[in-house]
Amino acid sequence: MLAIRLPEDIETRLAALAAKTGRTKTFYAKEAILEYMDDMEDKYLAINRLENPSKRWTLDELEQDLDLDR
Repeated sequence: MLAIRLPEDIETRLAALAAKTGRTKTFYAKEAILEYMDDMEDKYLAINRLENPSKRWTLDELEQDLDLDR
């Protein structure tokens, strides 16, 4: 369970969107949070890989390992 206070202008926009589309405000809040979380997870994964480099493969190495070079 999560409760958030939104500025009045954002609450008004969210309520209008929900009313126009027949969806709930909760639906849109959840979608927005999930999209943001996806972006943040990608960002922190990229930062981690830059700060902690590991083995990197060339395309040729990958194709050779997968026996794709036919």
